[in-house]
Amino acid sequence: MAQFRLPADSRIKQGICHPAPKDAGITKSFLVYRYDPDSGKNPRIDNYQVDLSTCGPMVLDALIKIKNEIDATLTFRRSCREGICGSCAMNIDGTNTLACTKSIDEIRGDVKVYPLPHMSVVKDLVPDMTNFYAQYASIKPWLETQAPAPPERERLQSKEDQELIDQPSACILCGCCSAACPSYWWNEDRYLGPAVLLQAYRWIVDSRDESTDQRLDALRDPFSLYRCHTILNCTQTCPKGLNPGKAIAEIKKLLAERPSSSSSK
Repeated sequence: MAQFRLPADSRIKQGICHPAPKDAGITKSFLVYRYDPDSGKNPRIDNYQVDLSTCGPMVLDALIKIKNEIDATLTFRRSCREGICGSCAMNIDGTNTLACTKSIDEIRGDVKVYPLPHMSVVKDLVPDMTNFYAQYASIKPWLETQAPAPPERERLQSKEDQELIDQPSACILCGCCSAACPSYWWNEDRYLGPAVLLQAYRWIVDSRDESTDQRLDALRDPFSLYRCHTILNCTQTCPKGLNPGKAIAEIKKLLAERPSSSSSK
């Protein structure tokens, strides 16, 4: 008989409650996932009651306040605080997003903060992105050309050609879309996932690149691309408002229109 319960050592337990100071103004509870694999203990949810009157407006502000003033052991990634680097991607209030752009005021009730789902956890809110970055490298995210560059100027392209890569180039590789994709949950070893495929599309449609056919042929196997079933969680959750689902559909169309193993354009 199939059992759909987590292993005993993976079940989340109730953690520590950190009450707000007695002189606190408006407070809000942050229920934060805590896990240290070196401790040998189960994951837990700690409750941090944060004084919002001395806290910035974003969830990341609260996490920094918790780490600085309440519990220095809390671990998470962050860098730019401007929605540019993608470091602070996590699951907040049930949605994958960036902690630095998620306003506390948008969340009713307690703020529930977890690491990105279906990725191994390094510690607390830090997911292991090793496989994600290896897949990104596999699509060769750089310009490939045979012709030498013009000696006195950049490789130019028309405004229309530039617009094709404009949105895909805005991807910050935060991983929110891939971590929201059920197909990626079950096939992350072979399916590239929406974030990497969005980047693959960016190079496939770049008019300056001369390896379009080779890039498309690399995606013809049954798993790299075709595990996408257009669930579109990726597009719904993208904190930059991009559309990985559409990019994946466009790659499928290009593959359908081209014979395999054709010569480079």
